[in-house]
Amino acid sequence: MKGFFISLEGVEGSGKSTQIALLKEHLEERGHRVEVTREPGGTPISEAIRKILLDPSNDALHPTAEILLYASARAQHVYQRILPWLEAGAVVISDRFFDSTTAYQGAGRGMASVEIQRLHLLATGGLSPNLTILIDLPAEDGLARATRYRASDRIELESIEFHRRVRQGYLRLADEYPDRVRRVDGMQPLDAVAREIASTVDARLDTAGHPAK
Repeated sequence: MKGFFISLEGVEGSGKSTQIALLKEHLEERGHRVEVTREPGGTPISEAIRKILLDPSNDALHPTAEILLYASARAQHVYQRILPWLEAGAVVISDRFFDSTTAYQGAGRGMASVEIQRLHLLATGGLSPNLTILIDLPAEDGLARATRYRASDRIELESIEFHRRVRQGYLRLADEYPDRVRRVDGMQPLDAVAREIASTVDARLDTAGHPAK
């Protein structure tokens, strides 16, 4: 691939959207072509699936149906958006990717990791981020931020124990894949988080031979 693929991960309210906007601005100032997207979503079909997944009225959604919907949205996203952007040489930044499924459906719901990995491979064709930034903070703090100014979605309405398991799932991923997953302390001031993310991304882009123009 000519491009470079970055995913941002974290519990609810970790500040991913804000940090993605700041990172995009930083990279564009350095001369990179940047494409920003999100999961579930990123294409019309995937966004339609997102509405189903996050609608609080769908509280009867079975965990197996849930994970298959996430995988379907991801497959459409990968083949319609992410791969073409990477082939065109862009830096692609996605708000969530397959690590979210490992954390939420694996650690959170208790689904088997072997089956989840098989589903990742099917949905992505083997595509993995070059770098994943994990913005880490306690689940309680994240939920308080996420729901401060709006109603909770279906995932946010899960128990605090669920969200704590999700966080632990993310921390295990950071331990398991230290070369790809970089943890950033999300309790730092916003500008400190942004500087740490920008520094990490710049270094990795330079190492990958994808320097600023």
